[in-house]
Amino acid sequence: MKNKKNKIINDPIYGFIRLEHSIILKIINHRYFQRLRHISQLGLSYLVFPGAHHTRFHHALGCLHLINNAIIQLRNKGSLITFEEEEAVKIAILLHDIGHGPFSHALENSIINNIPHEEISCLFMQRLNEEFSGKLSLAIKIFKNKYKKKFLHQLICSQLDIDRLDYLRRDSFYTGVAEGNIGTERIINMFDIINDKIVIEEKGIYSIEKFIIARRLMYWQVYLHKTVIASEKMLENILKRAKELIKKNKKIYSPTSLLTFLDKKHSIKNFKNKPHLLDMFSDLNDADIFVCLKYWKESDDFILSQLSKMILNRKLLKIEIQNKKFNNDKILKISNILMKKYKLNCDEVKYFIFSDKVINHTYNPINDNINILMKNGNICDITKVSSLLKLSNLKKEISKYYLCYPKNINL
Repeated sequence: MKNKKNKIINDPIYGFIRLEHSIILKIINHRYFQRLRHISQLGLSYLVFPGAHHTRFHHALGCLHLINNAIIQLRNKGSLITFEEEEAVKIAILLHDIGHGPFSHALENSIINNIPHEEISCLFMQRLNEEFSGKLSLAIKIFKNKYKKKFLHQLICSQLDIDRLDYLRRDSFYTGVAEGNIGTERIINMFDIINDKIVIEEKGIYSIEKFIIARRLMYWQVYLHKTVIASEKMLENILKRAKELIKKNKKIYSPTSLLTFLDKKHSIKNFKNKPHLLDMFSDLNDADIFVCLKYWKESDDFILSQLSKMILNRKLLKIEIQNKKFNNDKILKISNILMKKYKLNCDEVKYFIFSDKVINHTYNPINDNINILMKNGNICDITKVSSLLKLSNLKKEISKYYLCYPKNINL
């Protein structure tokens, strides 16, 4: 019997991505993974950047391509990576985001409370491991950083991992924000392994400097863009209101899979003890939320109806951002105007006016370093050898405060 030809996918970022006929392709064709076609990579960011309609599916395949290149480079430099380890690390990066729910990070704590998507990803991996007769066991060890070769986990999760290398370049491409267009090939070509840790050759310093700066700029320009913050917080409030109405035995439209999570809180223990919950979660995607919004805009509940209309019609709340907390007197004044105008009580008005802060971490060398291999053989943190990057600025936590409220309020 002739061997099947490798499958080829044309990616707009990297060109042709080749997929071998192995367990990798079987996982990609599995319904759990195919669901990622319907989970947006950047939540509601397309309301600001019209081209940002790419999905977690795109991102996962991009990561698979990059990690394949990284393995080739590391082997060329003498690192021993067995076929089993190669396959396992590819599976781990392919499935690293499979635990995301609808709109990715936007609703991470709205549909399932206090369970990081990484833990859900682990549950999916374990379920797939059962289906594929234990062939994902090594991938799970690498993903959880329980395998002896720690550098394999670093490729999956670190301050210079394959995940970040792909999403920065991909998000830059689809949003049109050029500042995120990093040199992924150059960085990967500079990879090496010393003492079981990934290091970057000294001649790659400038590429790493650009990577760190690009990440910082992309956070402020895209991920923490003020309109993106406003829209995603509004969507969170819609789900919160839906939960509240269901708790009060009010009838609202919801697919069974979504209702399962709106009706009750589920812990990670529930997921482990009730296998059907993971299947319910796997049925959820962005389309479910959109369909609900279209039904909810006709709801008798003013809050649910109004917020749903605002998202669907892009009539978003106004958002102000500053470096210090907002004055309580201003918040109280706007709240009183809204309560009078829309006949809301003190709890209900919080759906239309709210304040919080966002935080941007650029680089934290305490728990994890980007290490540079100098020509003399010394290994130094990037901040020690870069003339552009100062540690005091990089590790500083930058907070900005925001206040959201309706635009038609005259103060």
